[in-house]
Amino acid sequence: MFDFQLLIETLIRGDIPKLTGLVKEALARGTPAQEILDNGLIAGMDIVGEKMENADMFIPEVLMSAKAMNACVEILKPLLGEQGLVAKGKVVIGTVKGDLHDIGKNLVAMMLASSGFEVYNLGVDRAPDQFVAEIKAKNADMLGLSALLTTTMPMMKQTIDAVVESGMRDQVKIMVGGAPVTQKFADEIGADGFAPDAGSAAKLAKALMK
Repeated sequence: MFDFQLLIETLIRGDIPKLTGLVKEALARGTPAQEILDNGLIAGMDIVGEKMENADMFIPEVLMSAKAMNACVEILKPLLGEQGLVAKGKVVIGTVKGDLHDIGKNLVAMMLASSGFEVYNLGVDRAPDQFVAEIKAKNADMLGLSALLTTTMPMMKQTIDAVVESGMRDQVKIMVGGAPVTQKFADEIGADGFAPDAGSAAKLAKALMK
């Protein structure tokens, strides 16, 4: 039995050379790629998410862990394809029209990908019809909307209204976030959930997909 605890601790430290070495060692011992992903990498990123929520880890450290995770996923990808990896869900994410902020949104996208979701990051300044088109094209299960300005928050509602008008609202869970966004606002505009940071966004996404 491979020592997943050591793998998890190394991931949390963001030690890329050691972590990739451990993943290769696990594979050499015959550990299935899916087990390494679920019991080591995703389990480790879940802890990173919790630490971020509790302010025990900060953005630079979280980014190091996410980069370490991504380096290992590149090693596992060919094997996961052979084993028929099933993603937790497809997520379209972007910053709404008129807003050019993307650091927080990109961190959420990384945390979601690290948690086993297939993520389509549309970038910034995206109009409602662009989100709708991407949901349709990717047959997405979830939409993540970000806004960092109070002036662009109404665009979140316009985007949700566009999803409703498209007839796809029942198939898509919608979560919102950004500095000025609150749970009360999320409820008012008809979102399924609100997350104040990237760690809680990953947790919320998993809860919404259950």
